[in-house]
Amino acid sequence: MPEEKKAADKFTTIDELARRRGFFWQSNEIYGGVAGFATYGSLGAKLKQNIERKLRELFVNKLGILEIESPVITPSKVFEASGHIDHFKEPMVECLNCKKRFRADHLLQEHAKIGESESERMNLKELNEAIERHIIKCPECGGTLGKPKLFSTMFKTTIGPYAGAVGYGRPEAAQGIFVEFRRLYEMTREKLPFGVLQVGHALRNEISPRQGLIRLREFTIIDLEFFFDPEEPNCFLLKDVEKEKLRLFLAESKLRGSEEITEVTIKKALKKGYIKAEWQAFFMACFQKVLADLGVPAEKQRFIEKLPWERAHYSLQSFDQQFYDERWGWTEVSGHAYRTDYDLKRHMEFSGQDMRVYKECEEPVEKEQLIIKPIMAKLGPIFKRDAAAVAEMLSKTDPKEIETSLKKKGHHMLGKFKILPEHVEIERQKVVERGSRFIPHVVEPSVGSDRLVYVALEYAYHVKEGRVLLSFPRDIAPVQIGVYPLVSKDGLPEKALKLHKRLLDEGFMVDYDEAGSIGRRYARADEIGIPLGITVDYDTLKDDTVTIRDRDTWEQVRSPIAALPELLRRYFRWKINFKDLGKPFKG
Repeated sequence: MPEEKKAADKFTTIDELARRRGFFWQSNEIYGGVAGFATYGSLGAKLKQNIERKLRELFVNKLGILEIESPVITPSKVFEASGHIDHFKEPMVECLNCKKRFRADHLLQEHAKIGESESERMNLKELNEAIERHIIKCPECGGTLGKPKLFSTMFKTTIGPYAGAVGYGRPEAAQGIFVEFRRLYEMTREKLPFGVLQVGHALRNEISPRQGLIRLREFTIIDLEFFFDPEEPNCFLLKDVEKEKLRLFLAESKLRGSEEITEVTIKKALKKGYIKAEWQAFFMACFQKVLADLGVPAEKQRFIEKLPWERAHYSLQSFDQQFYDERWGWTEVSGHAYRTDYDLKRHMEFSGQDMRVYKECEEPVEKEQLIIKPIMAKLGPIFKRDAAAVAEMLSKTDPKEIETSLKKKGHHMLGKFKILPEHVEIERQKVVERGSRFIPHVVEPSVGSDRLVYVALEYAYHVKEGRVLLSFPRDIAPVQIGVYPLVSKDGLPEKALKLHKRLLDEGFMVDYDEAGSIGRRYARADEIGIPLGITVDYDTLKDDTVTIRDRDTWEQVRSPIAALPELLRRYFRWKINFKDLGKPFKG
């Protein structure tokens, strides 16, 4: 069987299994479904929650990062400041026959084998020329495609009954953190560095999503913004990960047309300048471990550096963490951006609120300070009611910027207001600085938990002796334990139900099944990824012991019921292995 066919079959098989066993399916199926929206069933919802809990345990519980929850609908002013309204646009083409719409750059990647870097760099004219040159037709009906145009992927709405109160569904959770920076900084007792995590829904009006959970229009995003002093950028946690190796696909390799992977320790990657910020390198190591914990081996992971024209508008340096998918190839699962002070600076400009923090100097420093004083007697007759606002704007503008502009141009523009030399007084004073104010820098790891769910499913799925197994890591499995009576008679179901209730009371996720043969029940449990099966048999009635079966090896051990709660707690916390649960047993 050709490799491409096998890959396609695996994707289709996982998708069918997910629908049949209640992990996820396309939303609104009774009305034909809508691409880009997924509904999670009980197993999928629990799997997703367990993955998110795993990230919270790492970042919130262990690293002390704050967590917030902010609204999905956000006033347009926020996204004007952040730059999303101007930059969140993708090239779209429409079929002139069936009217279906597609991402122009994706069509070139799929049908003309043009690389992602090259296609994303093209403007609308170049995209159109490439589509015509490669004679690309509509993938649905074979019709002629129209000329590419930009399409905003922001979901737009109005807030309340007023058409002028425009809002947007957030395309990321980061801005909900940035706009609350002042309050969050106070919560940390005004100390840097600190991080803030947000887990929540985001909306992106994708043009033609066709990759299941990989590309959704509504999805759950996990954004972590880590704030630090750019003059003190050292990561105090770096020693814990500096020997870890990362597989980097560097921008310089992409520019050469090479697919060379640079495998290097984090310490060396920072020394060589491959990664610009220590905190960024630290979080890249964290997310490499997250993927490894979901079952993705090191050789199936890499971090690809984005070229300048591929990076988001706010980023100085960006890496995409990718995993190898059998159908789609190398696929993004998390993004790592060094956002510098871009976001806080923009929100400071647009809101008028001071986003700077104060830092004391080790020793007082005498400096010459440039001061711009508005002359109200001049401003009043010119700007009238706006004079006070102009004076306020002058006080918040960099004096050097005003002085330079007045010298070079003979005026300085404050928005729509034109400031002339006679409107201000320029002074230089000697001052003793005991501290300074600055805008913190930010590194951001960002991941979609829906993509992590798909990663977990793909790398858990395998077939053993003709039977499907989902070998989820034990700490994310949606159901931890299956309890089964050997047969449905002679008091075994009653004993099994009693055990089932006891384990539920102990806080475990437990399934009870007595339908069909014990072999069929094991097979059903393996197919939804239950790590352990506990069987109540006739010996249980004699000595209060049970058989515990391992999902992956199908090995069995015998253990007393009284010892189960503590043994199982230690097992699911990775403190012990399966063989430590009891004595070997062959049924």
